[in-house]
Amino acid sequence: MKMSTGPTSLKFKITLLIIALLIAGGTLYYTQNLISKLQEKERQIVQLYAKGIEYVANTTSQDADITFLFDNIIKPIDFPLILTDANNEVKSKDDIKNIKYDSKLSREELKKFFAEKVEEMDKVHLPIIVTYNDTIVLTKIHYGDSELINQLKFYPYLQIIIAALFIILGYVGFSNIKSSEQSSIWVGMAKETAHQFGTPISSLMGWLEMLKINYKDKDKVLDIADEIDNDVEKLRKITYRFSKIGATPEMKRKIVYSEICSLIGYFERRLPQTGKNVELKISGDEHACAEINSELFEWVIENLIKNALDAIENKKGKIEINIKEAKKFIEIEISDNGKGIDMKRRKDIFRPGYSTKRRGWGLGLSLSRRIIEDYHGGKIFVKNSTPGEGTTFKILLNKAE
Repeated sequence: MKMSTGPTSLKFKITLLIIALLIAGGTLYYTQNLISKLQEKERQIVQLYAKGIEYVANTTSQDADITFLFDNIIKPIDFPLILTDANNEVKSKDDIKNIKYDSKLSREELKKFFAEKVEEMDKVHLPIIVTYNDTIVLTKIHYGDSELINQLKFYPYLQIIIAALFIILGYVGFSNIKSSEQSSIWVGMAKETAHQFGTPISSLMGWLEMLKINYKDKDKVLDIADEIDNDVEKLRKITYRFSKIGATPEMKRKIVYSEICSLIGYFERRLPQTGKNVELKISGDEHACAEINSELFEWVIENLIKNALDAIENKKGKIEINIKEAKKFIEIEISDNGKGIDMKRRKDIFRPGYSTKRRGWGLGLSLSRRIIEDYHGGKIFVKNSTPGEGTTFKILLNKAE
């Protein structure tokens, strides 16, 4: 029964990291593609603007209407734009659009400022040249990215940072949850160990007291010695169970009925100590065989019987175990007439740490599921349960060939 979830946890973290990288990469690719398209659109606008200027410069008509050019192309431009001569020098303030500058600067300072801006723009986009008769350079149009494109450039990095923070917080939270869960499991294991050893040790103390009282009665002493031997064997089994945590147990072909019968006999002799009047009954196929590990399988049945005993509040309790051989499985049903399980809690009863008892530690059924499903390749579940009437657990084991 492997309590460690290290490999699973590592796989989860790696998967989380891969998904995050895919999301970040996809976002970056999509945004960069969008930026390229917007830049191409802005270049088309600048080219249209250049062609308009070129048209006006090359037309021989005195009635050339440039109203359309200024109203529909120049005004809507929202990105920085500078018109210069062939030597990259600005001739007029009207040739500057969407660039903030200090008007109090001297002529030389402004010339230097615009020269730096032109150089900066040309690194981002090649200038568009406007010519007269395809030979004489009338003007050069230098332009940069709009505010929208600049914001989009930083958007994917901002999203990656947010995603990274989310992953870090998720990782820390997940690690804390796992740490808390493991801590609870170890505390539960310690309590489960104490609980497991408690029953046979209490019995041994009782038998020792009886030995002191009946030491002269040879027959009685022999009976007590047999029970002490049973409790010592019980202690050996408990030690074996815990020694197999994290290891692969040996599976053998066993008669299920016989395995459960020996455990019922052990409980029946110790029921008076519980102060409850409970009848333990077994029925069904006496020859059905399954590949099981006796010590671990007994642990499961023992947990179910103990749960049933805790659930019984009637003056006369009843726990029935029925064994049936089906086509593929050996079916074992453990029924009681206890207080039952609420429908809302059925999904939680096998969860580590969940318990409805005041002093419960919630590992019994969790361990039982691990033993049956992880090691025996079977199934364990609540077949039916009615509050106030009782519960039936069902175990499915693979038939032995």
